[in-house]
Amino acid sequence: MLRAILIALGAGVGAPLRYLIDQRVKQVHKSLIPVETLGINTIGSFILGLMINNHGNWQLIIGTGFAGAFTTWSAFAIETHHLIEQQHYKKATVYLMLTLLLGISAAGFGVFLTK
Repeated sequence: MLRAILIALGAGVGAPLRYLIDQRVKQVHKSLIPVETLGINTIGSFILGLMINNHGNWQLIIGTGFAGAFTTWSAFAIETHHLIEQQHYKKATVYLMLTLLLGISAAGFGVFLTK
């Protein structure tokens, strides 16, 4: 039960922060691809990479809770789907490739920093 509470505490910060960043970036920046989700997912991947070797409450709070709620696979998926649906195939491909490249690189860098 304590583990679930710790995860919920982290998620309670991660999800609203994601929403606020997403809304603010959309207000001030118009882009060809959804850079707000790309940035959020990259940062979240880095944070999870930092926490992956930490075996304790902080991994639950920050890794599973915060980073899990902060990042958003579903937004990435639907945004990519919309780009394809609107026949923006190059934009969808760029968004897909950048998300994978930056997310995996950020996670790997986070892991590297904690070794």
